[in-house]
Amino acid sequence: MQRFGETLQAQGKLKAVESLASQASAVRVSTTGGQAKVMDGPFAEAKEMVGGFFLLDCASLDEAVAIARECPAAEWATVEVRAVGPCYDESRA
Repeated sequence: MQRFGETLQAQGKLKAVESLASQASAVRVSTTGGQAKVMDGPFAEAKEMVGGFFLLDCASLDEAVAIARECPAAEWATVEVRAVGPCYDESRA
């Protein structure tokens, strides 16, 4: 995985990469009526978990999928490809 990341960095594609801690240390936070509630555990019960991510600068979905096919993790896990979306709508601010 390190070589994969180094290759992406050398190609100018890599923007960020991180591993995530185990789901066992996850908490969820929600707020209702101004009251925050903190709950143990991941968002949903699932057999799979997000173990980390690569944030890439790709020209197209096809390019991102081609890179995902080369990811070593695809040999033992599912590699999900997603676009970055807007965090908020500035017109509503």
